Amino acid sequence: MAEANLSTKADAKLLGHFAKLSLGFWTGPTRRQATLFVLGLFGCLVLNLIPAIAVNRWNKSFFDALQNKDHRLILFSIGLMLALALISASTSVALLQMRMRFQLRWREWLTRTLVRRWMERRRFYQLSVLRLVDNPEARIAEDGRIAIELFVDFATGVTNALLMAASFVSVLWFIGGSLTFWGLTIPGYLVIAVVIYSACTSYGMLLLGRPLVARVEAKAAAEADFRFELSHTRENAETIALIGGDDAERERHCTRFDQVALRWVAVIGRQARMLFLSSGNSVLAPVIPLMLGAPKYLAGEMSLGDLMQAAAAFIQVQLALNWLADNSMRLADWFASARRVATLDLFFDNLDELAIGAEENVINLAFSDDGALHLCGLSIAQHDGTLMLADTDAVIERGEKVLVKGESGAGKSTLIRAIAGLWPWGSGRILRPRDARVAYMPQQPYMPRGTLRDALDYPHDDALPNPAHIEKILVDCGLPHLVSRLDEEQSWSDVLSGGEQQQLGFARVLLRPPDIIIMDEPTSALDDLSQTRLMELLNEGAPGSTIIHAARRNLDKRFYDREIQLKARCAPKAHEVAERALSSKALPNLRESPCH
Repeated sequence: MAEANLSTKADAKLLGHFAKLSLGFWTGPTRRQATLFVLGLFGCLVLNLIPAIAVNRWNKSFFDALQNKDHRLILFSIGLMLALALISASTSVALLQMRMRFQLRWREWLTRTLVRRWMERRRFYQLSVLRLVDNPEARIAEDGRIAIELFVDFATGVTNALLMAASFVSVLWFIGGSLTFWGLTIPGYLVIAVVIYSACTSYGMLLLGRPLVARVEAKAAAEADFRFELSHTRENAETIALIGGDDAERERHCTRFDQVALRWVAVIGRQARMLFLSSGNSVLAPVIPLMLGAPKYLAGEMSLGDLMQAAAAFIQVQLALNWLADNSMRLADWFASARRVATLDLFFDNLDELAIGAEENVINLAFSDDGALHLCGLSIAQHDGTLMLADTDAVIERGEKVLVKGESGAGKSTLIRAIAGLWPWGSGRILRPRDARVAYMPQQPYMPRGTLRDALDYPHDDALPNPAHIEKILVDCGLPHLVSRLDEEQSWSDVLSGGEQQQLGFARVLLRPPDIIIMDEPTSALDDLSQTRLMELLNEGAPGSTIIHAARRNLDKRFYDREIQLKARCAPKAHEVAERALSSKALPNLRESPCH
């Protein structure tokens, strides 16, 4: 019982957070647009109610005409029904368009909000490192869509149900009248009957559907994991084929799908129970009002038209009162998606606290005013607290070329990430020149989908230098065969080899030489000759840039002013004092730093 209460409280908290998040659409700059959509949607619902009431009255007229064998009235009723059908279709189309446009605008706002929060403060990177939440992209794209679309559907459905119930309860009350049974008079007996019947069916559906929420969410998570594994295989198809990993990948995919199937079976079992009840209800619902009205019809207290009008009204009220139960399976889908979106947004809110911890365990990034880069008492740790680099002080002057070397596991890449502002775990300060333009060159450059020209200029959005300069740099970087393909749209990460992508990374930097170039083994896929040529180009094309280059390979020392040597060692816990990884002997050019 305690666990159930805890789960209920957690679910309520997540729903509250989703409401707070999504209601931003109503409180920000889009509030007027949201209000107009709601008013328009309500107006369409009211218009849609008019033909429904008219059809209910048509039932009395038509069936009374049948009972009286009034041919003229029957023909008139048929023509009237055609007109009512046309009006009903028109109002339904208007309602559909208004509802779907509302869903689109609200989803657009939520998607932009989630994407902005995901990309802010490099949360997307920290989430990928910490693996705190699975499939954030699916939560933004798919769960965000489901959460908004179904919420609007439900709000529309509930409002429509209330309008229908209010409109047709009066029909049941006045047409049904009272029923005297064994000396007992029951006023409005059809209204009482529809309320009792709807309450019983709704309770049964909700009772059966309650466990469905967790099962639907588990199924959605398994489906997302399965899709991710398939896409991961596609992205690494060449490597898998080269090492003969076909059978291993097939087994992994089958294992993942087994989890999907297992969760599907759990959902199927629960939905089967709900379908049993809903199918029985769909058969009984049209018959029950006829059975209840039959005594008064046989007693001559009700005409055939009255009976059919009351039966139609009974069904409308029953559908309205049963709306929640009839949509319980869709409610489970909505709740699962809303919970996944809320969980992601909560991680955005609490990421610093969850991932980093106390303020003293954060690397502080600030600016220097002397054009140099300063490491001030810098300690770098893994996100689990394991220390990698301890109590380091260093100064890298403007325009200086520094080579960072070390064995595997010594922390070269982590140091580079910290300097680039990607790695927050640790302590101390990193001071970078104010307003400095920084370029980061990883082992595998990011290649956005689109034209090669766009990939070459990424992430800038202003105009590229003149075409002749672009072509010259491509040729100089060993990519003359790509000159004619600059405006060709491709998935370039799949088209270009690893070496070509690294060459394109150098061309990207040479097109717009930055103030600081941070390099994390950007020549690992190149031969020595190509590596030397590219480093010569970089020194010639960006002579004033500060270069910090992490590498394991032996590089030509003439490209660097000095070298920092890192040595791998058994890392102590973060709270233990460690020997300096960067000693003053390794940094002969140290000078007084403004760290204190």
